[in-house]
Amino acid sequence: MLTGLGLVTLINFGYNIAVARFLGPTAFGHTTAVYTLLILISSVTLSFQILTAKMVAQQASPQAQATVYKAFHWRGWIAGAVVALLLLVFRHAVTDYLNLPDTLLIELLAIGTAFYVPLGARRGYIQGVCRFRHLASNLVLEGVVRFVGSLALIVAGAGVKGVIAANAAAVVGAYFLARPKLMTSSKDAPEVPIAFREGLQAAVFFAGQVVINNCDIVVVKHFFPSESAGIYAAVAMVGRVVFAFSWAVVSSMFPIVAETSSRKQREDYGVLGTSLLLVMAICLLFVVTLSLAPGQLWTWLFGSQFATAHGIAFSNLLTLYAVSTGIYALSVVIIAYEMSRKIANTGWFQLLISGVVIAGIYFFHSSLAQVIWVQVITMIFLLLCVAIPFLVSWAKRHHDAERFTFPGFVRLRRRVSEDEVIAEFLKSDFQCPEFEDYQEATGRIVTSPALQDADENKVRRALLFIRHGSLWRELPRGTQWFEAEIGLDDLQRIRVFPRAHWRKLAVGDFSITQVAERITDERFRNRTPEAFRAKIHDLRAQLQLDDSPIAGAVLLIGIDETGPFTILDGNHRLLAAMLATPEAVDRLTFYCGLSPRMAQCCWYQTNVLTLARYARNLVRHFIHDPDRELVRLLHHTDSQRQNMVA
Repeated sequence: MLTGLGLVTLINFGYNIAVARFLGPTAFGHTTAVYTLLILISSVTLSFQILTAKMVAQQASPQAQATVYKAFHWRGWIAGAVVALLLLVFRHAVTDYLNLPDTLLIELLAIGTAFYVPLGARRGYIQGVCRFRHLASNLVLEGVVRFVGSLALIVAGAGVKGVIAANAAAVVGAYFLARPKLMTSSKDAPEVPIAFREGLQAAVFFAGQVVINNCDIVVVKHFFPSESAGIYAAVAMVGRVVFAFSWAVVSSMFPIVAETSSRKQREDYGVLGTSLLLVMAICLLFVVTLSLAPGQLWTWLFGSQFATAHGIAFSNLLTLYAVSTGIYALSVVIIAYEMSRKIANTGWFQLLISGVVIAGIYFFHSSLAQVIWVQVITMIFLLLCVAIPFLVSWAKRHHDAERFTFPGFVRLRRRVSEDEVIAEFLKSDFQCPEFEDYQEATGRIVTSPALQDADENKVRRALLFIRHGSLWRELPRGTQWFEAEIGLDDLQRIRVFPRAHWRKLAVGDFSITQVAERITDERFRNRTPEAFRAKIHDLRAQLQLDDSPIAGAVLLIGIDETGPFTILDGNHRLLAAMLATPEAVDRLTFYCGLSPRMAQCCWYQTNVLTLARYARNLVRHFIHDPDRELVRLLHHTDSQRQNMVA
């Protein structure tokens, strides 16, 4: 894949040099501005490509992969037609803004756009099934048609219009030759839902990416004379070469990580590390080469008109632009890695930074060098913002693994349903004031739950959400619940829920064994109020007097059965049992919720990103009224019972 895209990059590099040399700075500026619009539109194309690749890679059968592809392909045609129509409607406004000589350039662009978006779905399927040679050959074909067609039409006297026509023809040809070979679907082929949030994530990511990579060319074309804009377009072309090689690494990494995350349910930091090192090596190689290359080389390649720009050597602008692109490429690797594993928020921040880049160039554009420096500064800021939270999270996870992971794993007795866990949660929590108004109406289904009754399960869930909706919604979708066997040796794997008085008592170490030692230590007595200690004392006494075989339930959450685990409910109960007798711990029932994405939950791992996710969910469900939902379910249940009696 890297070799193929390297060849594509060299072809495009030769194409740009040839077009610049034959047309000169002014006409080359027109050509590049229109082509940049096509690249900006590629945010839609690449959204379809990366989302199709991710969804296809996660399917287990060829039939399911074909179903995913077909769903994205026809949606791609709809999106392509809409974008093409918008270009035709606003062709005069776009022509005026970019100081173009003819609206025909935008009309030709619209034709290519209609095919460009569904082409993304076709390439996404090829990428998702890891046919990288087929994908690379299709990209090479597009580059060859663009190169040869442009030169032929320039020689024929078509000029800028001929170059744009060749670009449109290259896209159309690549579309027809990218037709994938699909497994014939049977009548009962699986229906694969297309997740809205997955699509939105891809669209946001690529919108930010193409704006950052190409907005400068459009804005420079608006502010600077055509000749200066043409020189800048040649400089930016080198940046595209750097990013193209880096993107080859990302394209190879994405389906591998997506498949690993989906099927093996683990994070592959080795793939990320290799990708970062490759991209860093590529960028350093380009920066060093450009800084050492003699200025006469560029004059020989592009012509004497490209020697200087505003008194600054052309080679210096090239080196500075390569630095900016290299910094950004490292950010893209991290963002794409996060996207391949989950719904990531870093794409939204990248989109915000793309707006900052545009605003920065609007304010600071006294020279071409200043335009590039704006991008260097913003790209450094973007890299810090996406890398620091990731490194902190990784370091904390690595530290926790060393600190809390012990040989072996807890024994999982049986798989249980979420409905059973909710029922046990309510049993221990039903006397809270929030449930006072419903204790008479729901007392029986809480104390004697019928787990096979779907209506009862809905009522219990609605009842739980009155007090714990925000808590339960933070658990990752697809969390699997088990009844676990927790012995005294396993307690060192368990951490208390980090809130309120527990935080003061833990002093940074939330291990339940450490907390148990500190609550009996007089030196820590002033860290917790007497009411807190009294509650623990009462529960301890109750456990010592009560000889029933089951003393209550404790809910744990974790990534896998090796731990560590965080107590979701039952902090007081477990601590009291540990302080009572060893037998009291054995009488507790432990339910363990496991998910490979549990680190996204702020109850399991508290950091800026998980708290931001929690805040977003609070806003999203702000208008949800759990009391109203419970009343509706109770009324529905009563009506059904009355009908059965009648």
